[in-house]
Amino acid sequence: MNYQTILDEIYDEIQPELMRGKVADYIPALAEVEKGQFAMTVTLKDGQVFSVGDTKKEFSIQSISKVFTFTLALDIYSKELYKRVGVEPSGNPFNSLVQLEYENGIPRNPFINAGAITITDTLISHYKDEYKTLEVIMNFIREISGNPQLSFDPIVARSEMEHGDRNLALARLMKSFGNFDNDVIATVMTYFKHCAITMNTEELSRSMLFLAFGGTDPITKKKFITPAQAKRVNAVMLTCGHYDASGEFAFHVGLPAKSGVGGGIAATVPGKMSIAVWSPGLNKYGNSHAGTLALEKFTTKTGLSIF
Repeated sequence: MNYQTILDEIYDEIQPELMRGKVADYIPALAEVEKGQFAMTVTLKDGQVFSVGDTKKEFSIQSISKVFTFTLALDIYSKELYKRVGVEPSGNPFNSLVQLEYENGIPRNPFINAGAITITDTLISHYKDEYKTLEVIMNFIREISGNPQLSFDPIVARSEMEHGDRNLALARLMKSFGNFDNDVIATVMTYFKHCAITMNTEELSRSMLFLAFGGTDPITKKKFITPAQAKRVNAVMLTCGHYDASGEFAFHVGLPAKSGVGGGIAATVPGKMSIAVWSPGLNKYGNSHAGTLALEKFTTKTGLSIF
């Protein structure tokens, strides 16, 4: 299959959609990102890379970082982790306080904000320190992305913290239910920092490859998690990776994937490849409008949906 030809076709077809949607303006540092940008990268088992668009342009990965922190926590705590955070789709906005109160401070899944903050809390408990925790998260993502210089944008992290009242409220609500062990402000700040990691589509696509191949990077042959754990991460991406539009994404695209409000989407085709797409204009659910359409076109043209 000629993936480059397919990506070139998608790039041409997607042009009329690039100015649709709106950038994440509730985080002031992200509100300045220009719409109309697009990049898409496919990485195969043998390291072959096919790209189209602004693939060297870095963007804030935002909620896509939750895949990596969930992976680390699952490796440490295994099934014990599910006592703190569930694996069910939420069906509600990603920052819902109502659902969290109703369910006694146990977040529905690791990809809504409350769940990802809880995951960060479990990592800080394990590593005893928020700075060590952030270093472990960063080093893990540097290794899987192949970029040892990878970093987070302190301006975006600070911007999120300045407008992070709801996330702090989620953390304090969980603490009131006894589902939170560490300092609320330090934990939420660590969460914002890993959400503010910047990557391009080539790095992001590369970083998802181990999840497409049962937890082992097929290029370096390094095993990060077990096949059973990789299966779980992919399953939660499929069912919960796109906030309250996860079912719609599975219906149209049919791949395990995680979106972020920076406009990125990272997806796996188990046993085949990993894909990253970026376009900053978001639909009403907070997912990249053009990115979602591009992935739908990709699975339609290639027949590579898991369904």
